[in-house]
Formats: sequence, structure tokens, C-alpha cells
Amino acid sequence: MTQIDAFRDQVAKLTEKLAGRALDADLQAWLNAEQGADSETFRELEQSCRNGIAEGWLCQHEAGGVRYGRVFKPSDELHGFSVDVVDMNDVVGPHHSHPNGEIDLVMPLDGDAKFDGQPAGWVVYEPGSAHHPTVSGGRALVLYLLPGGSIEFTR
Repeated sequence: MTQIDAFRDQVAKLTEKLAGRALDADLQAWLNAEQGADSETFRELEQSCRNGIAEGWLCQHEAGGVRYGRVFKPSDELHGFSVDVVDMNDVVGPHHSHPNGEIDLVMPLDGDAKFDGQPAGWVVYEPGSAHHPTVSGGRALVLYLLPGGSIEFTR
């Protein structure tokens, strides 16, 4: 099994638990309690992301100081979620909205890096929300799960 296949399996185990749930503050609280920064899920996903960057199949594009890449398009295997990973270092990313919401796993790589003010762990944006994704205080990887792969960048 390749690293990318193992990563897909890890994400599929997680998205199975997320399928059909509302993207809201309750989900964020549940994720941080059950799959948070001290969990095996967090450690495995973080290690896979680090491996993927080292092997060149993650974050292979760069624009505006943000390294990024869509790893998987939405699929039945991933319960309708797409998977993107970004590598950001003290930068404000491009403004976008989440028609169906967004689930983010914040993985600080150095310092006290925070994503949109949040430390290591999960951030959930409700459907219709929008933001300038911002990493401050160092470098972080952020894994994005998008229902239906839906994201709209502001022009």
C-alpha cells in the first residue's frame, strides 16, 4: 500500500464518523474532544501530511506564500468529502466561502502557530461561512475537508 493509499484510508475512517453530521460548533467540540491534538487520529494524519510533503504528493502548488493541493476529490469512499492540505507560514490566504461548510485540522509545525486564532486541533465552519484563512505565530499545515468539494474563492 502506498503512502497516499494509507492516507486515504485514514481520512475515510474519519469521514465515516462525520457523514451526515451538521457542520457547527457541536461538531467542532466533538472533534476536539474525541479526535483532538492528543489523539491517535491527529498523530497519524499529521505524520501522513508530513510524509506527503516530503514525498512531493502534498502541497505541490504555491501561490501567494501558500503551498497547497487537492489530495482527493469528493468520493463515496470519503463520504462525499474532498481533501485539501495547505502549508502556511505567517500568511493570510485568499478569501473564500464554504457553501456546504468546511472542517479543518490545524497542525502547527513550529512556534505557537495558530489557524484563524485556533491552536492545534479542529475548526469547523458552518455552511455559508467565509474567511481569509490566516496562519499566525509560525508555520502550520491545515487539512481541509469540504462536503462535495465545494469552495468559492472571492474575485
